[in-house]
Amino acid sequence: MQAQKLINPVNRQDQAIALSAVSWEQFKLIQSGLVDTAGIRLFYHRGVLEILSTSLDHELIKGLLGALLEFFFLEKDIEFFTAGNCTQEQSKLVSVQADESYCFGELKSIPDLSIEIIFSSGSVDKLEKYLALGTKEVWFWEDGILDIYYLQSEKYQKLSHSHFLPDLDMQFLQKCLLISSHLEALKYFRQGVRSL
Repeated sequence: MQAQKLINPVNRQDQAIALSAVSWEQFKLIQSGLVDTAGIRLFYHRGVLEILSTSLDHELIKGLLGALLEFFFLEKDIEFFTAGNCTQEQSKLVSVQADESYCFGELKSIPDLSIEIIFSSGSVDKLEKYLALGTKEVWFWEDGILDIYYLQSEKYQKLSHSHFLPDLDMQFLQKCLLISSHLEALKYFRQGVRSL
């Protein structure tokens, strides 16, 4: 296939506000007040509340990554359940809303894989929150790069390949995420996956 036009991975920023000394009860009130607000995600950990408003670029990358992964699951006959950005909590300690999350094999209360798209804040700082939940694998997409962390012996280890998806070529996936046309990205990804 011919070289594809790439998008600039950072041309708009998400907006984030962090508040400290927020009790769990205060957090739950704020959460209930924003329950039907599209594009707003909340993160809480040990008294710190982060309110994130996502940009269009954020949503475009999230949507394309989800589409590519779900095509891969279909092609490789992987049983999966999409948990999306559902709220994952451990009462009075932590609450997160990943951009995308998946359970493999069977539905679980805490997804096996959570994915964060980072445009303005987060990255490995968010690993503490996922550690408190016991999330097995966390991916961070930032500036066109996917970093993979897998929970082993109560701490995250950075990996070059997914523990749950060892046959997924991460560099090829990253390349597809930078193609400006989602249709072309999916076609290119399909060609690559089927040629393996």
